[in-house]
Amino acid sequence: MTVTVALLRHFQTDWNRDHILQGRADRPLTDAARAALTGLAPPPPWDGARVIASPLSRARDTAAALWPAFETDPRLTELDWGAWEGRRGADLLADPSSGYGHVETWGWDRRPPGGESPADAWARVAPALADIAAAGSDAALVIHRGVMRVILARAHGWDFDRPEPFAIRRARLYPVTLGADGAPRAAGPEIRLRPR
Repeated sequence: MTVTVALLRHFQTDWNRDHILQGRADRPLTDAARAALTGLAPPPPWDGARVIASPLSRARDTAAALWPAFETDPRLTELDWGAWEGRRGADLLADPSSGYGHVETWGWDRRPPGGESPADAWARVAPALADIAAAGSDAALVIHRGVMRVILARAHGWDFDRPEPFAIRRARLYPVTLGADGAPRAAGPEIRLRPR
């Protein structure tokens, strides 16, 4: 039996709006994001799916606005951006000593000082996907761009070595099928949330 997960990025926070790297900082959704969520719903069959969210409030609040019930899994928490957290990417790029670079130059092992690399994140996310595959039922995951990027990188065979072969947008579900071991594979086009 094939298990599919649909990945959804949480809605916007003030740091997202201001292009600040957020990581583990638990920033709330903006009022505009909350208002936008009131007019949206997941399309069938995702409206009745099992839902698993990151424990950070921006993901939990997005999940709560769209589904009647959800669970959380700390393995789906955003990447730890270490010394880059709370800073703008443009400022980090302007500072050669920061170690920051465009995502297509990272490889799997680029790690912020005191933070996580994509490979580190995959090491904790992969067992979560394996557990979902073992459970045998489809699930919607309400997560973060960094975690989505790691899962979609595996699904698309992308190694953080060229421009992303996908675009992560809000209010869209990204379906990925899971092998028996939880290995993800791209599973078709993105699916828009529907108007309520």
